[in-house]
Amino acid sequence: MATPPATPLAVTLRELAWTIHKRAPERAGVGPLPTTELALLKQVLDAPGSTVRELSDALGLRQPNTSAALRVLVARGLVERHAGVEDRRTVRIAPTELGRTEHAALASGWAGAVADAIERLAPAERERLESAADALAELTRLLQGARADDER
Repeated sequence: MATPPATPLAVTLRELAWTIHKRAPERAGVGPLPTTELALLKQVLDAPGSTVRELSDALGLRQPNTSAALRVLVARGLVERHAGVEDRRTVRIAPTELGRTEHAALASGWAGAVADAIERLAPAERERLESAADALAELTRLLQGARADDER
């Protein structure tokens, strides 16, 4: 099926998402983490105990890229590797307490940066944006579901 052309709203949302993603971690006071490591840390927090293959599939990464990013996260103490309970040859990835703390700082930085920007909007713009919150949440849910459908 052909991909529909991007609408101005879709382009704006993409630019907004990218801007938030690349700028907010500086504000959080957390040391720099490349995009792949940030995404991987979030995925490990969302699905602790995943295998490298499961993490790769969930993020659409090649396994060597996932393994390289995991080495960075392990070296920084953000995630740990554990042998699987059922099969000790299987390696499971879990967040550390430091990983949870750093992720919380990142999430706070992202949310804080967005909240500050929203506060600087004109009242009418802020109201329009806030009235779209439910629609944006549903859009997020649909996009997350589309990713899950693609993996089946």
